[in-house]
Amino acid sequence: MNPGRWLERHTLSLLGIVTSAVLVVLFYYPVAIVFADAGGLDAFLDVLTDRFYLFDIFGFTAYQALLSTLASVALGLPGAYILARYEFPGRRTIRSLTILPFVMPSILVAIGFVAMFGQNGLFNDVVGVIGLGPYSLLYNLPAIVAAHAFYNAPLVARVTNAAWESVDAREVETARSLGAGRFRAFRDVLVPQLLPAILTGALLTFIFTFMSFPIVLALGGFQYQTVEVWVYALVQRLDYSEAAVLAVLETTLSLALTYGYLRYEARQSAVSRASRPLPRKRLFSGDGGLAETLERAGVAVYLFVVLVLFLGPLVSTVLESFTGPSGFTLRYYEFLVTRQVSGASFQTKPGVAVQNSLLFGVGTLLVALPMGVVIAVLTRARKSRIVEAVAMAPLAVSGVMVGLGMLRGLVFGIPIAGTRIRVGGAVAIVAAHAVAAYPFVTRNVSPMLAGIDRRTVESARALGATRVRTLVDIELPLVAVGLAAGAAFAFAISIGEFDSTVILATGSSSYTMPVAVERFLGKQTLGPATAMGTVLLVVTAVSFVIIDRLGGRWEGG
Repeated sequence: MNPGRWLERHTLSLLGIVTSAVLVVLFYYPVAIVFADAGGLDAFLDVLTDRFYLFDIFGFTAYQALLSTLASVALGLPGAYILARYEFPGRRTIRSLTILPFVMPSILVAIGFVAMFGQNGLFNDVVGVIGLGPYSLLYNLPAIVAAHAFYNAPLVARVTNAAWESVDAREVETARSLGAGRFRAFRDVLVPQLLPAILTGALLTFIFTFMSFPIVLALGGFQYQTVEVWVYALVQRLDYSEAAVLAVLETTLSLALTYGYLRYEARQSAVSRASRPLPRKRLFSGDGGLAETLERAGVAVYLFVVLVLFLGPLVSTVLESFTGPSGFTLRYYEFLVTRQVSGASFQTKPGVAVQNSLLFGVGTLLVALPMGVVIAVLTRARKSRIVEAVAMAPLAVSGVMVGLGMLRGLVFGIPIAGTRIRVGGAVAIVAAHAVAAYPFVTRNVSPMLAGIDRRTVESARALGATRVRTLVDIELPLVAVGLAAGAAFAFAISIGEFDSTVILATGSSSYTMPVAVERFLGKQTLGPATAMGTVLLVVTAVSFVIIDRLGGRWEGG
């Protein structure tokens, strides 16, 4: 047989093998090292029977995650209702912004809350004008819960809004025609259809907040000890075995929750969209009676809360970076420039952080995009929940766990044939970022691949095209939007990744913008931290928009 023909015929299988090998080396091997570091059953029993770990660490982690989930659902549901039932200028744009939790660096949320609600923040400046305050609103559990709600309420709104728009208006009309009032129709028709989406959003939020790290670290510190924060503290003390035990227990719990979510999502994906969705009302219309007027007043109150809680921290970050004791100033940005030019080699330099973030983002894109596409093709072909769960496992494993595993394995070195092979800090960070990013590529591409008419592919195969040729020439151009979205996600996630980076960048010059923000904030220097945070915000937004627009151009070509 012609070697070239054989290679062309089996290219996809070979790509699958290579991708699986990369996933094993970059994800499963580091995770296995952490499991090995955890020791035997006695180590787990010691933790599980220790009141400090059981109640103060795991108990508090679950408690704050539960409160954060309730707050996110309470804040996200009204937003989903408004987006589904009202028509107003900018509705589609606002709906698109509900994707922010997946691309906004979580350290930005922390710095935004400090700039907004800190002792010298915008909130105290405003209430100080009328002689009130200052109030201490940070470094407590409510601040952590509010920051988590900022991050996850848009996720709940996005998931629930999709379910709300899938409700068939004829079902509601039938219930009303049979004598059911508005509340009865809502309870008996809408709630059963919305509940699965609400539970899905709540479960995702609980998983994310259970594994939350930078927000808790910045707004709570070691005073509020979640599992992630305590693992990081143990790593700082070089107590790797105890850190491994906690990381393994947390990962086991999050994997179980994620498996439940995937099963739930698979069950709900079979639900078809409404043939006639519920009609939308004009938000700024004066029509309607007293009930409609009260409802619109409630919407206005909700929008005010959203502006304060969501827009306030971002605006405060930018304003604080330009505000000094005497008013407008550029000295914080001058500090960044001065630190870059004349700072000592051991100091955190902003230019190095920006350069590293961009380079790591490009490297992540080059690794995560092909990995995500190959895994999307393989999971579609296999149609196995086990294969999907194995491929999507990084979604359920925290960056701290991956960073710890890579530190203990790739960075410290792997003994092979009497030689210890080490992977440097920058390469290890790109690997950790790629592990975090490729599932989002897969999740964007896979549904679109599944939606392609199989007859088109079969016709190309019947005309002699190989499987790879069909994929490259027909299928990938048809899912260009998904590829562009996946690329944008991968790059933005790399730019904002903090959990694994802060572990792998310790003691090296491979720090990134989120790490630089945390280091400046840790020195209680809010000005430079907000200046660095503003740079991070601009780079993240511009990068995401550029890649998204390039994807749209590719689609149009």
